[in-house]
Amino acid sequence: MSGIATMTRKYVERAGKVRIACTRKTTPGFRKFEKKAVIAGGGDPHRFNLSDAVMIKDNHIAVLGLEKAVKVAKSMASFTQKIEVEVETIDEAIRVSEMGVDIIMFDNMTVDKIRESIRSITEKGLREDIILEASGGISLENITEYASCGVDVISVGALTHSSRWLDISMKIK
Repeated sequence: MSGIATMTRKYVERAGKVRIACTRKTTPGFRKFEKKAVIAGGGDPHRFNLSDAVMIKDNHIAVLGLEKAVKVAKSMASFTQKIEVEVETIDEAIRVSEMGVDIIMFDNMTVDKIRESIRSITEKGLREDIILEASGGISLENITEYASCGVDVISVGALTHSSRWLDISMKIK
């Protein structure tokens, strides 16, 4: 947990005002503790489990199509749940913003593609209430570039699946 908190703090410091969130990629049986470590490092725990929000991912879109997946999600989601859609192209980002989703997650998109998506969404007047999230391929080396592209949140799986623990011991004399 010390490594997760330390790694999270490094991302938070480099991201400035952009929120850093972890993902659900946690060690089996340790999610509660790993999420608490992210919080201790200044990050956001994102979703604890699948029922915390409705996330429409690429597989859902492949099976149902984008429009139907969003329609089904809206018909089943509680008024307390946000609907988040993972997009991989500028066109998808524009389409889901027109459908009134709560969160758009730019998945494995370059900074330039995310900037272009945000510009297109904003020009159409669709940006107001949508939370914009970048995810996939983001590291300490490129976090500042992603943080400057206009997103509100950056989610990083490495916080929990790649953090190194600190070797701490206690000696009693």
